[in-house]
Amino acid sequence: MATELGLDRACDWMRLYAAEIAAQKEYLTQLDAAIGDADHGINMDRGFTAVRAALDATPPFDLGALFTLAGRTLISTVGGASGPLYGTAFLRLGGALAGKTAAGVEDLAAALALACDGVAARGRSACGEKTMLDAFGPAVEAFQAAAGRGRTLMDGAAAAAAAAEDGARATIPLRAMRGRASFLGEHSIGHQDPGATSTALLFRALATVVAA
Repeated sequence: MATELGLDRACDWMRLYAAEIAAQKEYLTQLDAAIGDADHGINMDRGFTAVRAALDATPPFDLGALFTLAGRTLISTVGGASGPLYGTAFLRLGGALAGKTAAGVEDLAAALALACDGVAARGRSACGEKTMLDAFGPAVEAFQAAAGRGRTLMDGAAAAAAAAEDGARATIPLRAMRGRASFLGEHSIGHQDPGATSTALLFRALATVVAA
């Protein structure tokens, strides 16, 4: 059980997430086919395959470098909204954790909050609009609550993963207010948001790595 997210473990997080995206690529694409361009899983898999290759080619020297590399790689390789939104999240993480080789629960909670704010600003969106924020926002709130109560990094990551998964499922009855899905109006109701789903996978991968 990790008390801090060290550089090696953070790299494992990115690699595990890449593997989870590859495994869930078809599912994510099916979700996107119902309300979007049917390419979310394909695009995310392309992006995180590139992230994994970039990590192998240029091993990062600290957490800031790791997440900045991930963010820049996603922006340059992922099409649609996913590249800019996920890229912004990781760039914000990189900026918050620059110069650090390890982050405790409070540091990571603060960095994830900045990442979430970056996604909201980039997408001009908020929770409740059937986007990735509906998973990211609750995950950050759960992580911050755990940190505020003096809980461990593992507790915070587990709580964030559960909150993100609940948030993703909670998008099913929502009407989409942003992106291509918003063009469907009432017809977007009844479908789980693919971006929220991939965000839930991100936090589940973090919880898995921290608990290992």
